[in-house]
Amino acid sequence: MYPKIEINIDKLKHNTRTIVNLCKQNGIMTLFGVTKVVASDIKCMNVLIDSGITHIAESRIMNLKTISHCKRPKVLLRLPMANEVDDVVQYADISLNSELDTITLLNKAAKKQKKVHQIILMFDLGDLREGIWYEDDYLTIIDKILNLSHIRLIGIGTNLTCYGAIIPTQENLNMLVDIKNQIEKRFNVTLNIISGGNSSSLPLLFNHQLPKEINNLRIGEAIFLGRETAYEEEIKTCYQDVFTLKTQIIELKEKPSMPIGERGVDAFGQKPNYEDVGLMTRAILAIGKQDVYPGNIWPIDNNIKILGASSDHLILDATKGNYKIGDIISFRMNYGGLLQLMTSKYVKKIYVNKDMVNK
Repeated sequence: MYPKIEINIDKLKHNTRTIVNLCKQNGIMTLFGVTKVVASDIKCMNVLIDSGITHIAESRIMNLKTISHCKRPKVLLRLPMANEVDDVVQYADISLNSELDTITLLNKAAKKQKKVHQIILMFDLGDLREGIWYEDDYLTIIDKILNLSHIRLIGIGTNLTCYGAIIPTQENLNMLVDIKNQIEKRFNVTLNIISGGNSSSLPLLFNHQLPKEINNLRIGEAIFLGRETAYEEEIKTCYQDVFTLKTQIIELKEKPSMPIGERGVDAFGQKPNYEDVGLMTRAILAIGKQDVYPGNIWPIDNNIKILGASSDHLILDATKGNYKIGDIISFRMNYGGLLQLMTSKYVKKIYVNKDMVNK
């Protein structure tokens, strides 16, 4: 059945163990395995657990519900919505937070469920996504949190690179360490988790520049795609081909390269530009923007080129290829592509344990 995405379990296991060992060697004692990119796929999650990941981290409550049997503590990465606090307390052991009003609602939900809910308070160090602004009066907020009966503040964290593309550095992560020191000194508490970001923090770790007080990272892309996200460099000891998209040719014809007629907008409201290079062999594949955006995947065969896509069709220039109807075209993908493909119910997920390559 096509389209399908093949998941090499052996390579995923290798990547996970490699990242876990590297982190442990550099003082990262708790590692959140971010499974949102694979939509909390059960087999992928079990590989992470068996390979040493200490927590499973998700951004959607729906996914946390599907892994309620998980053997590891579960973390909600996206800030909780006010209307889902009951589910957050029920299905997440830990949640990341930045709003006192929401934390107060979580306290009420936890009290009702006779639980103590753990939180990590997020700080914005300049990337301008979630978190208390680092220059604001956070100590007043901390004081109120510590007085909530069913909330336990277990740590603080930050997120970098995901929105503002701000690179983690010793300077900005030391700001988080300073915040940690201020909180512990003022309130005579110990923060067990100091979460220094995601896969974009790995270059600091590899170069032994990560502040020693940082003891937690939230890792997804490095495990699943074998690269860090600050500079998009491949991690040489990891595999970059854990996932392979395979699609089938449903039309193969010689046609002009330039559409003919008066031009309006395409199915997505865009007015695309085309280059007239004469006749070409155009292959249509049975996958489209409903499953993945064409800019997020690329053919393994360098002789073919993606021209564009509609909702259900991906169009290639196959002039230099040697293909026929029914042939299979394979692709690699970036993080966004993997996220889209694993979320699409129209793309079958297949697990393989073969084709290991010695590194």
